[in-house]
Amino acid sequence: MFLTRRFYIASLVVILTVGSGYLYAPIFVLGKGLLALLAASVAADAWRLYHTRGIQASRHCAQRFSNGDENEVTIRVESNYAMPVEVEVIDETPFIFQRRDISFRAPLPAREARSIHYRLRPTTRGVYSFGRVRVFATTTLGLLSRRYTCGEAEDVKVYPSYLMLRQYELLAISNNLTELGIKRVRRVGHHTEFEQIKEYVKGDDYRTINWKASARKHELMVNVFQDERSQQIYNVIDKGRVMQRAFRGMTLLDYAINASLVLSYVAIRKEDKAGLVTFDEHFDTFVPASKQSGQMQTLLENLYAQQSTFDETDFSALCVHLGKHVGKRSLLVLYTNFSGLVSMNRQLAYLKQLNRQHRLLVVFFEDAELKEYVDSPARSTEEYYRHVIAEKFAFEQRLIVSTFKQHGIYSLLTTPDNLSVDVINKYLEMKSRQLL
Repeated sequence: MFLTRRFYIASLVVILTVGSGYLYAPIFVLGKGLLALLAASVAADAWRLYHTRGIQASRHCAQRFSNGDENEVTIRVESNYAMPVEVEVIDETPFIFQRRDISFRAPLPAREARSIHYRLRPTTRGVYSFGRVRVFATTTLGLLSRRYTCGEAEDVKVYPSYLMLRQYELLAISNNLTELGIKRVRRVGHHTEFEQIKEYVKGDDYRTINWKASARKHELMVNVFQDERSQQIYNVIDKGRVMQRAFRGMTLLDYAINASLVLSYVAIRKEDKAGLVTFDEHFDTFVPASKQSGQMQTLLENLYAQQSTFDETDFSALCVHLGKHVGKRSLLVLYTNFSGLVSMNRQLAYLKQLNRQHRLLVVFFEDAELKEYVDSPARSTEEYYRHVIAEKFAFEQRLIVSTFKQHGIYSLLTTPDNLSVDVINKYLEMKSRQLL
């Protein structure tokens, strides 16, 4: 049982009235009457709240959350009271969210139910523990509040962004990937074979219209082609300390994991085989490239447990183990980061070796905050010097791209929030140019 604010206000009024009775005797009689009325009201309110268990509540959410996305949680509150009540619902969310605003007030009619919805955005993979659902019920008198402890404590696993994957899946089915900024690239060469004739839909290349079939059907029909062979696509993720840097609450490693999951899905949809490699100071995870139906679940489970380390990345170990495990020439999409030109030059020899054996695409990150600072105006001499230093770092990143190009290595410099779209664009471009 909890005393409400209304009870304390009523008690204060009674105390002031009784106290005023020492100055004017008739008011003392009024004070005793108010005290008796307050006691009777409290007793009546307690009986109305406690004569039956009037509230039931439960939490409903997905068994796993998607990292970096908004995940919906629903709380269902049901009333068994024969009178309307006011409820305050408090959900014990995982401590990692540091949320203190998961508290909702709502009127609840007699013997009715209500659903409360809110969203949580995790930024770290792992197991998140929910507590119980606390519900505080008050009657129309509002002098007392009864607490109900409902629901059960539960653990929810946070996986790489599978909600993003579903979004790409729906758009890929309707051939509308351009809505997410994924460009339609011109296909070069004739390394395709005829697959089928289908009805024209918005987004199809008008140059593939089959006019004879269109005349027979009295509607536009297009030829559908497919690649003659499938390639192996490996997402190679650096888990060293350079990937621990955070952007909008998520580390670069998490952005790379989300992008690799989406790229793997698109590659499998394109009839390519998708695989996974992770490494730090040692060669860690290896998932052979495949396009079987269970491959995406295998990749998801392996990406779920990846964590960055504080050690220096060993690219020599990567070269040795890739030579042992990957015999067929493949596209290696390497997610890493460079602090500057010097750090890139230390790894250049190993990157050149990988590029000789496979087709290498190096994906590294542009400092979005640094770019914003460079674009901001300088208002003092000290800020001019800082801008010069910042522009030097930005120039080094562009110089890294130029250096890779000189050595025949493909590279992609992008911001973390544009990573998934930019990587898919680059993959589709390289596939259309038969560079895989």
